[in-house]
Amino acid sequence: MMILCLGIYVNKNLRLDNIQVYGFDYDYTLAHYSSHLQSLIYDLAKKHMVNEVKSLLAKLVLGLSIVLRIIGCWFSQFRYPDVCTQFEYDPTFPIRGLYYDKLKGCLMKLDFFGSIEPDGCYFGRRKLSRKEIESMYGTRHIGRDQARGLVGLMDFFCFSEACLIADMVQYFVDAKLEFDASNIYNDVNRAIQHVHRSGLVHRGILADPNRYLLKNGQLLRFLRMLKDKGKKLFLLTNSPYNFVDGGMRFLMEESFGFGDSWRELFDVVIAKANKPEFYTSEHPFRCYDSERDNLAFTKVDAFDPKKVYYHGCLKSFLEITKWHGPEVIYFGDHLFSDLRGPSKAGWRTAAIIHELEREIQIQNDDSYRFEQAKFHIIQELLGRFHATVSNNQRSEACQSLLDELNNARQRARDTMKQMFNRSFGATFVTDTGQESAFSYHIHQYADVYTSKPENFLLYRPEAWLHVPYDIKIMPHHVKVASTLFKT
Repeated sequence: MMILCLGIYVNKNLRLDNIQVYGFDYDYTLAHYSSHLQSLIYDLAKKHMVNEVKSLLAKLVLGLSIVLRIIGCWFSQFRYPDVCTQFEYDPTFPIRGLYYDKLKGCLMKLDFFGSIEPDGCYFGRRKLSRKEIESMYGTRHIGRDQARGLVGLMDFFCFSEACLIADMVQYFVDAKLEFDASNIYNDVNRAIQHVHRSGLVHRGILADPNRYLLKNGQLLRFLRMLKDKGKKLFLLTNSPYNFVDGGMRFLMEESFGFGDSWRELFDVVIAKANKPEFYTSEHPFRCYDSERDNLAFTKVDAFDPKKVYYHGCLKSFLEITKWHGPEVIYFGDHLFSDLRGPSKAGWRTAAIIHELEREIQIQNDDSYRFEQAKFHIIQELLGRFHATVSNNQRSEACQSLLDELNNARQRARDTMKQMFNRSFGATFVTDTGQESAFSYHIHQYADVYTSKPENFLLYRPEAWLHVPYDIKIMPHHVKVASTLFKT
């Protein structure tokens, strides 16, 4: 794999020799999934939105015939129609870091300063024009009052959520039915949460792990290297233990004969942590019995590496472990749920962003860099043109040249965008090369970021990681010769 794509990118200087404790999330951090998972989540969620009320009414049938008629009439107004089960997940539509406007129903990409990307705002599956955006918002910039109605879709599970939201909005638009945009979001989000909390997604993954989980022998090598160096390791995940255990066994069954002893790598294992509430609540830890599938009633005042713990809170975790501040680094994929809390608690943070590898390759491909150079040259020419020629001095030939330059700039911008994603472009930058809002949050909550934890194997455990001195945008945007990407 190309060395640059496997790099660690630094927002805040980090001395690895000071790190004594390594913490990890599970989903999309230790475990990486294939693209099939998004389709699974999407399909289970849409079926739940259609069948949720049907199943509820069926449970009320026994002995409640009169009440059933009343409740049935009320619920039938909100049940999503059967035609919604025909929707299919479109992997070419969403990217991570989008925002949904619960007041107006738009799905959008924002830049670093909170302005709407002109070619990245959709109502349902229809892209809005600049005039439509200005008509709806008055300006492309989202003010504080408008921002209150926005919800960020930041983790790797948000792809299916964003696609389902847009498809549901489009259904109501096509059917010419009135709807409240906040209800669409609440219903979709509730359905996405349901398929996770009910175990539907977990059972689907474990029933066919070869389809959904991506094996990676380097992960075990990285974890064992940390243990050999005397580091402490802990797992902190919202997923249930049996799901994590099944996944870790599958991921490591062929690595060094370590199939059923992954637990030996971790000093503390915490499942169903309920992040981000874990970082602010005062919930007690409960010891979990995986064989009986129940929780103990005794107080947890020490962690046993051979036991599994549920729930808990950061306050109790710090009191029990005595692990504080900059000696701890936590790896996670969700900037808000995983990293915001640890960052505020003084831990060092590492964001795992799987799509980073693909975007770096595209950015440094000769065809992309050619279009990028063309865009900036035209931008410079337009700037000089407007600075020297006023509107009343423009001849027909000048106007014709201006139109041609504007069209050429737009073609270059569209070409660059299509290389990443046909609807929203790149995750980290806008079509004009500015940082996206997603990049802004990486700056806020991630001391370092990379595509997977085992990329740390490329660095000595005592390495000092520094912010590049010549940074203009994101650390991974430093350009290198395309020849480095040839294998």
